[in-house]
Amino acid sequence: MRELVGTLARVTRRRPRAMLRLAGWSLVEVLPTMLFGQAVARSVDAFREGRTGLALSWLGALVAAGLVGAAGCRRLYAALAAVVEPFRDELVREVVSGTLRRAAGGPADTGAVARLTHQVEIVRDTFAGVLMVVRGFVFSVGAALVGAATLAPVLLVPMTVPLVVALAAFAAIVPVAARRQRELILGEERLAGLVDRMTAGLRDVTACGAEDRVAAEVGGAVDEQAAAARAVARLAGARMAVLAAGGWAPVVAVLVAAPWLIGGGATPGTVVGGVAYAVNGLQPALNSLIAGLGGSGLRLAVTLARLREAADRPVALGDDPQAPEGWDGRSSLGRTPLRSSVPRPPVTAGDEGVRGGAPVEVRLEGVGFAYGERAEPVIKGLDLVVPPGDHLAVVGPSGIGKSTLAALIAGLLTPGEGVIRVGGRPPGDPRERVLIPQEAYVFDGTLHDNLTYLAPDADDARVAEAVDAVGLSALAQRLGGYGGRVDPGALSAGERQLVALARAYLAAAPLTVLDEATCRLDPAAEERAELALARRPGTLVVIAHRMTSALRARHVLLLDGVSARYGRHDELLAASPAYRELVGHWRSQPAGGLGDPDGVHPVAGADLAVDPGQVVADGADGEHQGVGDLRGGGALPGQP
Repeated sequence: MRELVGTLARVTRRRPRAMLRLAGWSLVEVLPTMLFGQAVARSVDAFREGRTGLALSWLGALVAAGLVGAAGCRRLYAALAAVVEPFRDELVREVVSGTLRRAAGGPADTGAVARLTHQVEIVRDTFAGVLMVVRGFVFSVGAALVGAATLAPVLLVPMTVPLVVALAAFAAIVPVAARRQRELILGEERLAGLVDRMTAGLRDVTACGAEDRVAAEVGGAVDEQAAAARAVARLAGARMAVLAAGGWAPVVAVLVAAPWLIGGGATPGTVVGGVAYAVNGLQPALNSLIAGLGGSGLRLAVTLARLREAADRPVALGDDPQAPEGWDGRSSLGRTPLRSSVPRPPVTAGDEGVRGGAPVEVRLEGVGFAYGERAEPVIKGLDLVVPPGDHLAVVGPSGIGKSTLAALIAGLLTPGEGVIRVGGRPPGDPRERVLIPQEAYVFDGTLHDNLTYLAPDADDARVAEAVDAVGLSALAQRLGGYGGRVDPGALSAGERQLVALARAYLAAAPLTVLDEATCRLDPAAEERAELALARRPGTLVVIAHRMTSALRARHVLLLDGVSARYGRHDELLAASPAYRELVGHWRSQPAGGLGDPDGVHPVAGADLAVDPGQVVADGADGEHQGVGDLRGGGALPGQP
């Protein structure tokens, strides 16, 4: 609440003219409150004495005061806007500048969007309400007490004592409520960041078989947020108890003191007027204050403090609040790797044999798949056998179904017809295959944690072998060794791909599927990584980004929408005009052609903007082309 009080004070100092206008129209607005008890008291006594005209005059004056107060209330909002809107603009500037400073000197701030949108809007919406509540309480209570003092100064005692006690009780609740509200706000930021990271890596979560772990992590964060919300709600009940006691206590106190007041010379009208001031002035003002400050006021105070923290707090090297526990930012090669809390696939008895076991056969029998019941099939009637230990490159134009085929083999998609078997079993077991998509998944943690995610028991020698095999050594040195922290936002797309390739190398799964997983690497780095994975025991399927992948592979699968052929590179050159055209088109491109920033020759017609697994009607005629049957090196009957 200190942040809220300080903010109100700063706003008052920065905009004195607007605040003066607000105060002036507030005085006009509370004129009926100040006159209410007087009019009631005087009219009651006048009616008792038979002076009806005088009584009606007082009541008429009260009606006129009400009209004046309504006009003042109408003019309040223009003055309020002159205070609130510039304050909101200042907050936006602070949040944006603070986020940019943090991004320049540290990791990406995943809570920035929540602060700039949801939290700033909370401030904008509630600051005006809190300002009106505080203003209304001060002027309404002041008007009621001034009116009571002019009616009978002795009324101040039974009216003010219960009010002060209620305010003290409310002040004791506020710090506890502020802590609970802060936990709710911070939980909101954590949940927003967690959901953002989860949605960005959904494909990889499915590929790694980590759905249950991610669901448990997100569900735990949701449960914590729900518990924080319930704690805030419980304190709302305590506030209502204070309101009930403090709002009616002045009325009861005036009534209890009535015999003493009348014995001291007060008239019945004076007692009735005191009750009127308590009911019409003190009780509504206290109600608005407790409801406003206890609800939206607490949210505003905590949100303001959080926004100020985010805007002003510097990020020091070695003191990153998002770094894994125990990391000091100075790890080097040869240190004992530091572990983070990132969940890994479970390792059970027999897993080591599966991960390092014999290559598996990939068999597709009559497989068909379409993205929707009425959609044109992407793959239709496909028969394919990839022998154990084979190195297959899949080539063809963009949108023809290459990434769809990779997802089917990896078990991320279920065929609409036909059967797929990997090692004699349905695909999808994360222990038996590794899939690396075009947008490689790297998480915030140590390099060692990223590399050993699929092989948690790998020793330093195996990690070093993988790093050297795929060409990751330079990046490892730059990060400060295997214990160095990986910030996904600070790595280039190619560097993230290298980390994912080394992870796949360490996993040593019987089947590895690369879905354009080297598209961000230069040709030499791509060749080194592909050959490293091909040398390992296991079956390798590469969705080719460049035709050089086909030259390195033992077999090539051509998907072009007209024919589907399988064979060696030289066999396809001799037998398939479509393959010869594809190779010839690739060879004819100048360095840097086809939109490749590395100056290499990608697959003809490749669309680098298409996210693997998200192929939607992007063929030459706006529709997916079907792929027919094939076995060995033969084509479909009737096809060239």
